[in-house]
Amino acid sequence: MKNLPIVIAGGGIGGLAAALGLARKGLACVVLERSANLGEIGAGIQIGPNAFHCFDALGVGDEARACAVYIDSLRLMDALNGEAIATIPLGDAFRQRFSNPYAVVHRADLHGVLLDACRANALIELRTSHEVSGYLQQGDRLRVDCAGGEPIDASALIGADGLHSNVRRQLVGDGPPRVSGHTTYRSVIPSEKMPEEIRWNSATLWAGPKCHIVHYPLKGWKLFNLVVTYHNDVTEAVAGVAVDKQEVQRGFEHIAPRARQIIEIGEDWKLWVLCDRDPILGWNEGRVALLGDAAHPMLQYFAQGACMALEDAVCLAHMFERHDNAVENALDAYTRQRRVRTARVQLDSRLIGDYIYHPHGAAAEVRNHVMSGFSPEQWYDRLEWLYGGTGLDS
Repeated sequence: MKNLPIVIAGGGIGGLAAALGLARKGLACVVLERSANLGEIGAGIQIGPNAFHCFDALGVGDEARACAVYIDSLRLMDALNGEAIATIPLGDAFRQRFSNPYAVVHRADLHGVLLDACRANALIELRTSHEVSGYLQQGDRLRVDCAGGEPIDASALIGADGLHSNVRRQLVGDGPPRVSGHTTYRSVIPSEKMPEEIRWNSATLWAGPKCHIVHYPLKGWKLFNLVVTYHNDVTEAVAGVAVDKQEVQRGFEHIAPRARQIIEIGEDWKLWVLCDRDPILGWNEGRVALLGDAAHPMLQYFAQGACMALEDAVCLAHMFERHDNAVENALDAYTRQRRVRTARVQLDSRLIGDYIYHPHGAAAEVRNHVMSGFSPEQWYDRLEWLYGGTGLDS
């Protein structure tokens, strides 16, 4: 098995980062992407210092920084009265504390950085229109099956194939993801259409009862990313469906006009129903392991989905090196190292949605009282566990 490649199911951010990390340790990888093209859908994502630590470990730190927008703060607003609740400054003191910045970036740009690095590495082969449908392990042999294609012999299989992972279906068999009942609508607009009074260099969250709005600049301030979410108790998972503005407006009639205008200026809205899963302990079996959303899908409220996938990739490569490429030992160590940290982010993401993004009445008053009282240093103390490393030392 030593001369066989590591197969990675999925050519998203997590899959490409895993390939790049492994190749930098001298391991040949084949990335199998089900789509006909390698690319990313969606718009903006937030990137914490822990993600930049990962970019540096993967050798693409400069390229990642070049496509990012460096915001001044994380800003929490009360969507009901339009007033500020709390601000976390992200300037020099933040960067010194965590040795890296906080930024926002277009998902396609970030994917492109990783894709370019993979294409430039002779140890990485990229194949499109290849969907991993399953695998067969027999002793130290591993066969990866592809829908409509020839099977591939591999030394290991990393399932980075997302929320509806075929690899997870076989390895874990825990059924479909949990539908959260939260619907997110996304839009991207030219920056000049953003009202000047709220055209802030911040990742801004307007938090309200069962709803919230997020906005921040992208693409060197050429665009603004708009995200509005409504807890409307939907039960069916839907992704990327175009909707009209009237549908987006439902559920936001009760918030302040200052916040509601974000919906008015949005264009070409698309809908996603948010899903996640309960944390699990078993991500690996023999020569097969999960990574990113296939292992630990989480709600968006901690802004850590892509960051955790990047951490997974760095940890995976580190464990292969530490265990001298003994596949099963490396995958056991990888899973043990990552599962508690990612489970904490999964569970905290749910709690943040309930108690910071969407509370009402007395719970919202408690949120405002507590969060308005923190100093920047107190915020940094509370974020140290998350932003202080790549998860290798957790």
